[in-house]
Amino acid sequence: MKTKTYVEDLRQKTVAELNEELVAAKKELFNLRFQNATNQLDNTARINDVRKNIARIQTVIAAKAE
Repeated sequence: MKTKTYVEDLRQKTVAELNEELVAAKKELFNLRFQNATNQLDNTARINDVRKNIARIQTVIAAKAE
C-alpha cells in the first residue's frame, strides 16, 4: 500500500518537482553505493528501494511527457 501512495504523490507533482526528486534520489543512491563499498552500510536493501523509486519517478516523468 505504501508504494501506491508514493506513486500517487508523484503523479500530483510537476515535472520540475519530479526532476528535483530524481536528482535527490540519484545522489542518495550514489551515497548508498559508496557506503556499501566501504562496508559502512547496514541496510543493503535500501539500495534496491532507491533504485525502484528512481524507476518510478522516471516512469511518471515519461507519462507526463506524452
